[in-house]
Amino acid sequence: MSLPTFLNLYRDLIALPSISSTDTSWDQSNLTVINQLATWLEELGFSNEITEVPNVAGKYNLISTYGSGDGGLLLAGHTDTVPYDEAGWETDPFTVVEKNNRLYGLGTIDMKGFFAFVIEVLKNTDLTKLDKPLRILATADEETTMSGAQAIATQKSIKPDYAIIGEPTGMVPVVMHKGHMSEGIRITGHSGHSSDPEKGLNAIEIMHLVIGELKKVQQTFKDKYHNEHFAVPYPTLNFGAINGGDSPNRICGCCDLHIDMRPIPGISTNELFITVKNSLSEIEKRYPNCVDIHHLHEPIPPYQCPQHSDLINQTEIYTGNKAQSANYCTEAPFIEQLGCDTIVLGPGHIAQAHQPNEYLDLSFVKPTQEVINKLIQRYCVI
Repeated sequence: MSLPTFLNLYRDLIALPSISSTDTSWDQSNLTVINQLATWLEELGFSNEITEVPNVAGKYNLISTYGSGDGGLLLAGHTDTVPYDEAGWETDPFTVVEKNNRLYGLGTIDMKGFFAFVIEVLKNTDLTKLDKPLRILATADEETTMSGAQAIATQKSIKPDYAIIGEPTGMVPVVMHKGHMSEGIRITGHSGHSSDPEKGLNAIEIMHLVIGELKKVQQTFKDKYHNEHFAVPYPTLNFGAINGGDSPNRICGCCDLHIDMRPIPGISTNELFITVKNSLSEIEKRYPNCVDIHHLHEPIPPYQCPQHSDLINQTEIYTGNKAQSANYCTEAPFIEQLGCDTIVLGPGHIAQAHQPNEYLDLSFVKPTQEVINKLIQRYCVI
């Protein structure tokens, strides 16, 4: 078998740029990574299905399967990375550098490197002994819209029993996390000369009223909802960005506010959106056709694995770590729509992600490979 060594698997994956970004100057296709993974997995005897993400040119998903039918285990991850700050990197982000018992490179933990772990384990597994299907899922655009995982959830072409998403959790099973909503509120007024403000309709003044109502919504979230598993146990509403007007001697004709909301498990994204919209209803009546509320991206729902899942019990045993919640978002709420118990579990720490000099601590290598092997044996061998 001519598959690369574990270190060379890492090097080959990191060397293939696959940045996703809402800034088109950064955004790249992930097809080279998808094709490389498909080549390796085909050599191991897997069958591959590569599909372009609907309405997103140049972005692809891979479902690679050993076996047939429903059930079994899904090992999932995303193939894209965030952009990088070249000035902050001490090494080339696309060249794996080993030093101080670490592997440095963009995507070493978040999270192209996870696929190197999976393939290394598969190289040393007798796949002919599997009784249930084993699937590898590689998605696009997790770092932006999660369009890849959303497409998989919509297609529902696979039905695993259990799924592992290999995000960097320090090999602590993450069994719930908050959702993520980015909402835009635009106030459209009427501009005019500042010498007579009453002849116009000042969008900043209306936005001032909007912010007052949203401050009340913040308190409503605290009073109405609670989940003790989170350090911040209620949905949050953050004022992230505001922009309005162009000159002090003009009545402001337009003002934009961007807010961030984080729903907790059990609370739908629509419930929070409607709460915000209803809070502004009186302002909308007072100023008809002036207030527009819209999604900046499709909302990402919260997620929670069933509390009594065998997957939680086994991963706690295999890792020696108690299951926890997380404040960040993953593809888990979309993967679990396939009907499978889903947890987030992978090598590396989230603290090293999304910043210069991202690295994998090599102390994770052996334990992670052992856990992946045990999961395959548990859920794919009768």
